[in-house]
Order: sequence, then C-alpha cells, then structure tokens
Amino acid sequence: MPALALASTLALSLNATTAQAQYLDQGTLLDQPRELNLPSLMSTGSNAISGEETRLGRAWLRQFRAHVPEWRDPLAQHYVETLVGRLVPYSDLGGINTTITLVDNKTLNAFAVPGGVVGVNTGLFAFADQEAEVASVLAHELGHLSQRHYARSKARAEQTQVPAMATMLAGLILAASGAGDAGIAALAGSQAAMIQDQLRYSRRYEEEADRIGLQAMASAGYEPQAMVDMFRSMQRLMSLQGGTPPEFLLTHPITESRISDTQARVNQTRVTGSAPDELQYQFIRARALLAIHERAPGQAMTVMRQDQAPADAQRYLQALIDARAGQTGSALNTLDGLARAHPDTALLPASAVQVALEGGRVDEAIERARRQLRLMPGYPPTSQLLGEALLQRDPDAAYRELHELAQRRPEDPTVFGLLAEAAGRSGREAWGHLARAEQLQLTGEIDRAIRQLEVAEAMAEREGDLNARSSIQRRRDAFLDYRRTMEKFR
Repeated sequence: MPALALASTLALSLNATTAQAQYLDQGTLLDQPRELNLPSLMSTGSNAISGEETRLGRAWLRQFRAHVPEWRDPLAQHYVETLVGRLVPYSDLGGINTTITLVDNKTLNAFAVPGGVVGVNTGLFAFADQEAEVASVLAHELGHLSQRHYARSKARAEQTQVPAMATMLAGLILAASGAGDAGIAALAGSQAAMIQDQLRYSRRYEEEADRIGLQAMASAGYEPQAMVDMFRSMQRLMSLQGGTPPEFLLTHPITESRISDTQARVNQTRVTGSAPDELQYQFIRARALLAIHERAPGQAMTVMRQDQAPADAQRYLQALIDARAGQTGSALNTLDGLARAHPDTALLPASAVQVALEGGRVDEAIERARRQLRLMPGYPPTSQLLGEALLQRDPDAAYRELHELAQRRPEDPTVFGLLAEAAGRSGREAWGHLARAEQLQLTGEIDRAIRQLEVAEAMAEREGDLNARSSIQRRRDAFLDYRRTMEKFR
C-alpha cells in the first residue's frame, strides 16, 4: 500500500467553511431564451469571511486542476457526489454547495478547502475495502467544514490565509504529480511554524470533526465503527513507513487516546438511517483499482480477490478488463446480466453504454443510453455518454443534450469540452468558442480562456449574433475577476 504522502495536508486543506458557492446568471450558451447558470467566484452572501473563502476556494480549485491529473470518470464522479450528498444533510452544514474533484493518484488522500471543494484520490478507494470506511473519511472532513475550523484557525493569523493556501496548493500539486516527499517537504518548510502554532488547536478540532462525522455516518445509515477501523488501518500503514513519521501526524494525530475516545463515542452511537448499497461501492472500487493498475489490470483483480470482494463486483471488473482487451461483446453480456440482477443500479447500464461507445458500437451506445434515460431520467453519466455518442451521428442533438447537462453541471470542465465540440459541429461557432472558454477557465487556463472569449466575440460579430455577443461580454467581466483571484496563488 502506498505511503500517506498526501494525507499530511489534511489539517490545513480539510478545514473550511460552511459558505455555499454562489452562481450568478451569466447568460446562455444557446441561441434560445433558456438561461445557463455558469460558475462564478463572486459571492453574494453577507458574510465577508464566507464570501472570501468561496472566492479563494474556487480559484484554488482552478489552479489545482491546472497542474494535477484528474480521474475523469463520470460514473465515479457521480458516485462521490452522491455519497457526499448523503452525508451533508447530517453534517451541520446548512445548505453548502460542494464541488467534487477526483485526483488520479494512487496515494491515500481526501481533502477539502474553503468554498466547499472536496477532493478524493483514487488511492482512497484502493485502501478502503468498504464504503463505510470512505464515508468515515468524508464525514470527518465535512465535520471540519461544518465547524469552520479553517476560518477559526485563520482568525489567529489573518494575514496568512492566502500564503498558507498557496503553499498548501504547491505541496498538493507536487505530491499529487508524483513528487511524493517533495510535496511534504514543501509543506513542512514554509508552513512548519504555522502548523506548530495551530497544533494545540487541531486536537480539539479533530475531536469535533470526529463527533460530527460519527453522527453524520449513523444518520446516513453507515456503521460508525468503520471510522475506528479506518484509524487503525492508517495507524498500521504509518507504522510500516519507518523513519520520520509523515506530516499527517502533526496535523491529524492518530493516537491511541484518540482511537479510544472515538470507540467510546461509537459505542454510544446508534445507526438510524437506511443502509446504503454496498455493492455499488464495490463497482466503483473496481473502476478505481483498474485506473490505478491500468497497465496491469490483472493486479486490480488480485486485490479484489484478496479482499474477498462480492462475486458480482469481480464479474463487473472482469467485464471492464474484457472491454479493454477488445472483447466488447463478452463485456456487454456480463454487464447486461448484472443489470438484470440489480435493476435499480444505474451504474450498470451506464457502464454498458460506455463499453459500447468505446468499442466502436456507436449506434448501440445511443440506443442503450436513450433506453436507460427513459427509465432513469436525468442520470448525469448516461447523459454525458449519450452526448458524446451523438457527436458522431447528430451534432445538433448532441448539442441539445450537452447544453442541458451543462445547466446542471456548471463546474464540470469535461461537459463544457464536449459542448464546445458539439457547438462547433452543429454550426454554432460563437457559442462553441464560449463553451471552450468555460472549459479553459474551469481548468485554470484563464489567460487562454480570455483569448478564447475574444475569438468568440469576433465570431459573434461576423455572424451578427447579438445574443452571443452580449453573453460573451458578460463573461469577460467574470473571467477578469477569476484571473485577479487566481493570481493570488501564483
């Protein structure tokens, strides 16, 4: 199991605010009256600290995306969003609008920053063989958010917020990009004094986050004992590293005392929510393991078997392995069998759509996607896959499908990338350049995004599209604000 290279950043990167991300109406990407609410770093809230944290957090995310490889899996993305959404109502967060980013990195980590940004590494799924263990990590971090630990720590050193977040960003980028110890060193260097100053507060914060996290887990239907089990597993992992302990021990001390206190709380906590679908987690874990062992997929199956994963989860993984080996028909037969056995699991027919599309069966992928969406309307991964498939058959229909999806997912750069392609292929040149600009700003390439807006405006003038020109001009002001905020972390 890989070392906890990124877990060392948790106390700073996971302490955030209850502020809800605000979206301002910035115009439409359709030459129709419908409006598309696009992401903004501006806050309309009256709480000055929350507004600033929202601005900084969303700018932080864009810079992070610009440098760190993402795990772009729409099925896993939707799963984590749903899991976090299941925990949020019981975490004393009061309507926070979270944004999830998945990191393509095999080290164990999850993090959150101001503005409700939550990040999860593929390595967390490899480490945790039960959904409740992943839920325990996320519930704990949502506890930090609900208690506004980041803001409370910031109050002791008001002038250090941006430098601390900038250094945290640099360390996470180094570690997530494979630098490992270099990332920890970056954090340990310029943040050492700040960490030591806050250590005496962090133990109390950990207790608060543990308490809230345990209650959230139980209310959401998860067995809270999983938090203690996860602590024990992390403790064993750290003991195997030898030498200097990871910085995780400075920021999230896992001691016998803390484990004992958590166990005592667990013994007094009763599960009240309905039990989650554990098998769905096992399907997602299979996808994560395959992403980690992309070059040797057999190793993913070895891990699943060693952990005694359910037989259907192993069948699902084998279908994905078969699909990658070009055995599309066999993979689809297996997925269809699983879908019949688990008719309420939307992930299974969506996986079949993806396998058909990647196997070159475009028409079949379209038919499968449309059939699923008739039975399960609005399932985002299938809507995205349908839009991608329609690009090869009917760009105008693809544009309509992807535009509707972008309305619901204004922070998803992949959707805007597909929308830009669909707009271009369907003759909506100005709107295509605007969608591409949105994709670029969401991934931190703000200067390129602004230049793309200039191209979009010139195209709108050439086409005489006043609606597009008006929308582009409104977005320019927002983009310039993005750039000013993002420059604080450079």
